[in-house]
Amino acid sequence: MPVCRRPGRQGKGRTSKEEGRRRMSEERGEIYDCTSENVRNLVLEEAARTLADGELVVMPTDTVYGVAADAFSPRAVQDLLAAKGRGREMPPPVLIARPAALDGLAADVHPQARALAEEFWPGALTLILTAQPSLDWDLGETHGTVALRMPDHPIALQLLERTGPLAVSSANRTGMPAALEAAAAQDMLGGAVAVYLDAGRAPGGEASTIVDTTVSPFRVVRQGALPLERLRQVVPDLAADEGGAG
Repeated sequence: MPVCRRPGRQGKGRTSKEEGRRRMSEERGEIYDCTSENVRNLVLEEAARTLADGELVVMPTDTVYGVAADAFSPRAVQDLLAAKGRGREMPPPVLIARPAALDGLAADVHPQARALAEEFWPGALTLILTAQPSLDWDLGETHGTVALRMPDHPIALQLLERTGPLAVSSANRTGMPAALEAAAAQDMLGGAVAVYLDAGRAPGGEASTIVDTTVSPFRVVRQGALPLERLRQVVPDLAADEGGAG
Protein backbone atom coordinates (compact mmCIF):
# COMPACT_ATOMS: atom_id res chain seq x y z
CA MET A 1 0.00 0.00 0.00
CA PRO A 2 1.57 3.34 -0.98
CA VAL A 3 2.51 5.86 1.63
CA CYS A 4 2.79 9.55 1.07
CA ARG A 5 5.90 11.14 -0.42
CA ARG A 6 6.29 14.88 -0.72
CA PRO A 7 4.95 16.20 -4.04
CA GLY A 8 7.94 18.54 -4.10
CA ARG A 9 10.40 15.68 -4.23
CA GLN A 10 12.70 16.50 -7.06
CA GLY A 11 13.94 14.19 -9.78
CA LYS A 12 17.07 14.84 -11.79
CA GLY A 13 16.51 17.68 -14.27
CA ARG A 14 12.93 18.22 -13.09
CA THR A 15 11.49 21.06 -11.02
CA SER A 16 9.62 20.22 -7.84
CA LYS A 17 6.35 21.50 -9.32
CA GLU A 18 6.78 19.39 -12.46
CA GLU A 19 7.66 16.37 -10.35
CA GLY A 20 4.57 16.90 -8.23
CA ARG A 21 2.30 17.06 -11.26
CA ARG A 22 3.94 13.98 -12.78
CA ARG A 23 3.66 11.94 -9.61
CA MET A 24 0.05 12.90 -8.89
CA SER A 25 -0.85 12.06 -12.50
CA GLU A 26 0.80 8.65 -12.22
CA GLU A 27 -0.68 7.88 -8.81
CA ARG A 28 -4.13 9.34 -9.34
CA GLY A 29 -6.60 7.26 -7.39
CA GLU A 30 -3.94 5.61 -5.21
CA ILE A 31 -4.53 4.66 -1.57
CA TYR A 32 -2.34 6.40 1.01
CA ASP A 33 -1.82 4.74 4.38
CA CYS A 34 -2.34 7.28 7.16
CA THR A 35 -2.42 4.84 10.07
CA SER A 36 1.25 5.45 10.85
CA GLU A 37 2.08 8.63 12.75
CA ASN A 38 5.44 8.71 10.96
CA VAL A 39 3.86 9.59 7.61
CA ARG A 40 0.46 10.95 8.63
CA ASN A 41 1.41 14.61 8.42
CA LEU A 42 2.84 14.12 4.93
CA VAL A 43 -0.31 12.28 3.87
CA LEU A 44 -2.57 15.02 5.23
CA GLU A 45 -0.46 17.79 3.70
CA GLU A 46 -0.72 16.14 0.31
CA ALA A 47 -4.46 15.60 0.70
CA ALA A 48 -4.91 19.26 1.63
CA ARG A 49 -2.94 20.38 -1.44
CA THR A 50 -4.96 18.04 -3.60
CA LEU A 51 -8.23 19.52 -2.33
CA ALA A 52 -6.90 23.07 -2.82
CA ASP A 53 -6.20 22.14 -6.45
CA GLY A 54 -9.88 21.27 -6.92
CA GLU A 55 -9.44 17.49 -6.83
CA LEU A 56 -11.40 14.94 -4.79
CA VAL A 57 -10.12 13.07 -1.73
CA VAL A 58 -11.65 10.08 0.04
CA MET A 59 -11.34 10.46 3.81
CA PRO A 60 -12.31 8.47 6.91
CA THR A 61 -15.10 9.70 9.16
CA ASP A 62 -16.71 8.44 12.34
CA THR A 63 -19.39 6.60 10.33
CA VAL A 64 -18.26 5.58 6.83
CA TYR A 65 -15.66 6.77 4.34
CA GLY A 66 -16.57 10.03 2.64
CA VAL A 67 -15.57 11.68 -0.63
CA ALA A 68 -14.54 15.28 -0.07
CA ALA A 69 -14.26 18.44 -2.17
CA ASP A 70 -13.37 22.04 -1.40
CA ALA A 71 -16.74 23.48 -0.36
CA PHE A 72 -15.87 26.78 -2.05
CA SER A 73 -15.01 25.25 -5.44
CA PRO A 74 -18.19 24.84 -7.51
CA ARG A 75 -16.32 22.70 -10.04
CA ALA A 76 -14.98 20.38 -7.35
CA VAL A 77 -18.43 20.01 -5.79
CA GLN A 78 -19.89 19.22 -9.21
CA ASP A 79 -17.14 16.64 -9.72
CA LEU A 80 -18.09 15.09 -6.36
CA LEU A 81 -21.74 14.82 -7.40
CA ALA A 82 -20.75 13.39 -10.79
CA ALA A 83 -18.44 10.81 -9.19
CA LYS A 84 -21.36 9.58 -7.10
CA GLY A 85 -23.84 9.72 -9.98
CA ARG A 86 -25.92 12.27 -8.12
CA GLY A 87 -27.63 15.47 -9.26
CA ARG A 88 -27.64 18.99 -7.87
CA GLU A 89 -30.96 18.32 -6.15
CA MET A 90 -29.02 16.32 -3.52
CA PRO A 91 -26.36 18.75 -2.27
CA PRO A 92 -23.64 17.36 0.01
CA PRO A 93 -23.32 18.36 3.66
CA VAL A 94 -20.31 20.37 4.81
CA LEU A 95 -17.91 19.07 7.46
CA ILE A 96 -16.12 21.49 9.78
CA ALA A 97 -13.22 21.15 12.21
CA ARG A 98 -14.65 23.06 15.15
CA PRO A 99 -17.97 24.52 16.38
CA ALA A 100 -16.63 28.07 15.95
CA ALA A 101 -16.99 27.63 12.18
CA LEU A 102 -20.75 27.53 12.63
CA ASP A 103 -21.18 31.30 12.63
CA GLY A 104 -18.96 31.79 9.60
CA LEU A 105 -21.10 29.48 7.46
CA ALA A 106 -24.60 29.86 8.93
CA ALA A 107 -26.73 32.94 9.59
CA ASP A 108 -29.21 33.59 12.38
CA VAL A 109 -28.21 30.49 14.33
CA HIS A 110 -30.98 29.76 16.85
CA PRO A 111 -29.81 29.34 20.47
CA GLN A 112 -31.28 25.82 20.52
CA ALA A 113 -29.33 24.92 17.36
CA ARG A 114 -26.20 26.16 19.07
CA ALA A 115 -27.09 24.07 22.13
CA LEU A 116 -27.39 20.95 19.96
CA ALA A 117 -23.97 21.60 18.45
CA GLU A 118 -22.42 22.17 21.85
CA GLU A 119 -23.90 18.93 23.18
CA PHE A 120 -23.34 16.56 20.25
CA TRP A 121 -20.34 17.87 18.27
CA PRO A 122 -18.08 16.27 17.39
CA GLY A 123 -20.45 13.46 16.60
CA ALA A 124 -23.21 12.02 14.46
CA LEU A 125 -25.44 15.09 14.27
CA THR A 126 -25.99 17.10 11.09
CA LEU A 127 -27.71 20.47 11.44
CA ILE A 128 -29.56 22.12 8.56
CA LEU A 129 -29.14 25.87 8.99
CA THR A 130 -29.68 29.06 7.02
CA ALA A 131 -26.53 29.64 4.95
CA GLN A 132 -24.64 32.90 5.20
CA PRO A 133 -25.91 34.82 2.14
CA SER A 134 -22.49 36.36 1.51
CA LEU A 135 -20.75 33.01 0.98
CA ASP A 136 -19.34 32.45 -2.49
CA TRP A 137 -20.13 28.78 -3.00
CA ASP A 138 -22.44 26.49 -4.94
CA LEU A 139 -23.27 23.21 -3.25
CA GLY A 140 -26.30 22.51 -5.43
CA GLU A 141 -29.99 23.18 -4.88
CA THR A 142 -29.78 24.08 -1.19
CA HIS A 143 -32.61 26.65 -1.16
CA GLY A 144 -30.49 28.94 0.98
CA THR A 145 -29.56 26.34 3.59
CA VAL A 146 -26.42 24.43 4.52
CA ALA A 147 -26.09 21.10 6.35
CA LEU A 148 -23.17 21.20 8.81
CA ARG A 149 -21.49 18.50 10.87
CA MET A 150 -18.32 18.14 12.93
CA PRO A 151 -17.15 14.51 12.66
CA ASP A 152 -15.75 12.60 15.62
CA HIS A 153 -12.68 11.19 13.88
CA PRO A 154 -9.13 12.42 14.56
CA ILE A 155 -7.83 12.12 11.00
CA ALA A 156 -10.92 13.80 9.56
CA LEU A 157 -10.51 16.67 12.02
CA GLN A 158 -6.78 17.00 11.30
CA LEU A 159 -7.53 17.25 7.57
CA LEU A 160 -10.32 19.79 8.14
CA GLU A 161 -7.97 21.92 10.25
CA ARG A 162 -5.71 22.14 7.21
CA THR A 163 -8.37 22.71 4.58
CA GLY A 164 -11.30 24.52 6.13
CA PRO A 165 -14.86 23.41 5.33
CA LEU A 166 -15.23 20.45 3.00
CA ALA A 167 -18.26 19.24 1.08
CA VAL A 168 -18.40 15.54 1.96
CA SER A 169 -20.74 12.75 0.94
CA SER A 170 -20.47 9.00 1.45
CA ALA A 171 -17.72 7.53 -0.76
CA ASN A 172 -19.84 5.31 -2.97
CA ARG A 173 -21.83 5.41 -6.16
CA THR A 174 -25.44 6.32 -5.48
CA GLY A 175 -27.40 3.15 -4.75
CA MET A 176 -24.31 1.17 -3.76
CA PRO A 177 -23.38 0.24 -0.17
CA ALA A 178 -21.41 2.81 1.80
CA ALA A 179 -17.67 2.13 1.92
CA LEU A 180 -16.24 0.99 5.24
CA GLU A 181 -12.72 0.68 3.81
CA ALA A 182 -10.69 2.89 1.49
CA ALA A 183 -10.26 0.01 -0.97
CA ALA A 184 -14.04 -0.40 -1.24
CA ALA A 185 -14.38 3.30 -2.05
CA GLN A 186 -11.63 2.98 -4.66
CA ASP A 187 -13.46 0.08 -6.30
CA MET A 188 -16.52 2.29 -6.78
CA LEU A 189 -15.00 5.71 -7.50
CA GLY A 190 -11.68 4.79 -9.13
CA GLY A 191 -9.81 7.59 -10.89
CA ALA A 192 -12.53 10.15 -10.21
CA VAL A 193 -10.76 10.60 -6.86
CA ALA A 194 -7.14 11.76 -6.70
CA VAL A 195 -6.22 10.56 -3.20
CA TYR A 196 -7.68 7.88 -0.93
CA LEU A 197 -6.79 8.21 2.76
CA ASP A 198 -6.73 4.80 4.46
CA ALA A 199 -7.24 4.87 8.23
CA GLY A 200 -8.40 1.28 8.56
CA ARG A 201 -11.95 0.02 8.73
CA ALA A 202 -14.55 2.70 9.46
CA PRO A 203 -16.87 2.16 12.44
CA GLY A 204 -19.91 1.92 10.16
CA GLY A 205 -23.21 1.73 11.93
CA GLU A 206 -25.90 4.30 11.43
CA ALA A 207 -25.53 7.55 9.53
CA SER A 208 -25.75 10.87 11.30
CA THR A 209 -29.10 12.16 12.53
CA ILE A 210 -30.21 15.22 10.55
CA VAL A 211 -32.12 18.02 12.27
CA ASP A 212 -33.65 20.89 10.30
CA THR A 213 -33.25 24.02 12.43
CA THR A 214 -34.71 26.37 9.80
CA VAL A 215 -38.28 25.39 10.74
CA SER A 216 -40.27 25.83 13.93
CA PRO A 217 -40.29 23.59 15.82
CA PHE A 218 -37.02 21.96 14.81
CA ARG A 219 -37.59 18.70 12.97
CA VAL A 220 -35.65 15.44 12.62
CA VAL A 221 -35.66 14.75 8.88
CA ARG A 222 -33.43 11.66 9.08
CA GLN A 223 -33.06 9.47 12.13
CA GLY A 224 -29.58 8.07 12.61
CA ALA A 225 -27.08 7.37 15.34
CA LEU A 226 -28.53 9.91 17.77
CA PRO A 227 -32.00 8.87 19.00
CA LEU A 228 -34.83 11.34 19.27
CA GLU A 229 -34.94 10.93 23.04
CA ARG A 230 -31.39 12.22 23.48
CA LEU A 231 -32.01 15.18 21.20
CA ARG A 232 -35.18 16.08 23.10
CA GLN A 233 -33.14 16.38 26.28
CA VAL A 234 -31.72 19.52 24.64
CA VAL A 235 -34.72 20.58 22.50
CA PRO A 236 -37.88 19.26 24.23
CA ASP A 237 -40.31 20.22 21.44
CA LEU A 238 -38.25 18.62 18.66
CA ALA A 239 -40.55 17.15 16.00
CA ALA A 240 -39.89 14.27 13.62
CA ASP A 241 -41.00 13.45 10.10
CA GLU A 242 -43.06 10.28 9.71
CA GLY A 243 -40.49 7.51 9.89
CA GLY A 244 -37.85 10.00 11.00
CA ALA A 245 -37.89 8.68 14.52
CA GLY A 246 -38.05 5.01 13.61
